[in-house]
Amino acid sequence: MRLSEIGEFGLIERLRAILESQVIGDDTAPIKIKEATLLLTCDVLLQDRHFKLNYPPSTIGWKAISVNVSDIVANGGNPLYALISLVLPDMDLSYVEEVYVGIKKASQFYSCEVVGGNVSKGEKLCIDVFMLGQAERFVGRKGAREGDGVFVSGALGDSKAGLELLLMEKKSYEDFELKLIEKHLRPTARIDFLKHISKYATASMDISDGLSSDADQLSKASDVRLSLLSEKIPISKELATFCKKHGKKPIEYALSGGEDYQLLFTHPPDRLNPFLSMVQIGIVEKGEGVFLDGRPLEPTGFDHFRMI
Repeated sequence: MRLSEIGEFGLIERLRAILESQVIGDDTAPIKIKEATLLLTCDVLLQDRHFKLNYPPSTIGWKAISVNVSDIVANGGNPLYALISLVLPDMDLSYVEEVYVGIKKASQFYSCEVVGGNVSKGEKLCIDVFMLGQAERFVGRKGAREGDGVFVSGALGDSKAGLELLLMEKKSYEDFELKLIEKHLRPTARIDFLKHISKYATASMDISDGLSSDADQLSKASDVRLSLLSEKIPISKELATFCKKHGKKPIEYALSGGEDYQLLFTHPPDRLNPFLSMVQIGIVEKGEGVFLDGRPLEPTGFDHFRMI
């Protein structure tokens, strides 16, 4: 059997079974040490898979930190420290330094610190970040309850549109296009939701593989049915303009576009905070699976092995 036959999530399940782990399965691994709940996570950015070398190097560094912070925040934690492992081809030193300018800016923005790492030579640039955070209360994917609202922290689908624009390699871009490209190159983890998630969420995860795939993961982990309404899913005006221009459907970008790094979470509907950009897109019901407008929704988001 090839990896492309079982996909990324199937592989994770196989590896978890071998390790017989009861911890693997969330955005972070919660480790209890005395009274402290530590959150461990790691994520890798690989040249030609997650970025191109012609991208501004500082944005690559920013993104490497942000995607890990997003995992920590999704589980109710503050990011604290990071270790960075680099695999480097024989490239210009200034490029690597600019990557680290982005890493430094992101670390300062999120109030975390890079405290070490490792370097090795390879054929392509690879940035692997391990991050440690701490939570007052761990919030994983398993706690969604019947009657909870299903919420997202902001507009979805922008990053996928931004990537498509980058791949067009146009000589110039309109303002709305530049905003979409910025969402892909320089995502901002929703650290502004940290206190809300920590205090109220019954289940939470970040949206890195697309809403349809990530909702499916949350549904399975919590053993519930998620009933979503397409008209409630937030779409930015930039994505709407992009789709109108290219004859595409915004909802398809919102459902299948990866790397938005918004948050998907559940809690009672009356806990909605009007001062945050959160939107209720559905409700948790008894049953299984994810339904959109009353019809089963198949996961169509990003998979590292099935979308090569």
